Amino acid sequence: MKKAVSIYSIIIGISMISMWFFFFLSNSIPELETEPVRISMHILAEIITAFLLISSGIGLLKHQDWASKLNLFALGMLIYTLIQSPGYFLETKEYEMVAMFAVMLIFAVFFALKLTFIRRIRK
Repeated sequence: MKKAVSIYSIIIGISMISMWFFFFLSNSIPELETEPVRISMHILAEIITAFLLISSGIGLLKHQDWASKLNLFALGMLIYTLIQSPGYFLETKEYEMVAMFAVMLIFAVFFALKLTFIRRIRK
């Protein structure tokens, strides 16, 4: 199970960074003009989440002791953003994006619970 959690974490982390990079390069972040501080802090939080997902996912693959706790923390950050971020897409009626976030949320919650359950069995 930890392999699936680690692969999910790495893929989602890379996807988050790629998405913001693409949005920035394509000049698709209008909030940089209208709400620069708020969107900058939002992007920073998501980039930190992405790096924690990637690093803890790699740590899980390498069986590092610290990786499970860090990944659980990173998944918590991801769960928050997966609940908060779809609001923008609901307002713009981009329901495909909302559905994508919902699927990612289901997986994130599942993996967080699974990681918690695995940790408790081993104690």
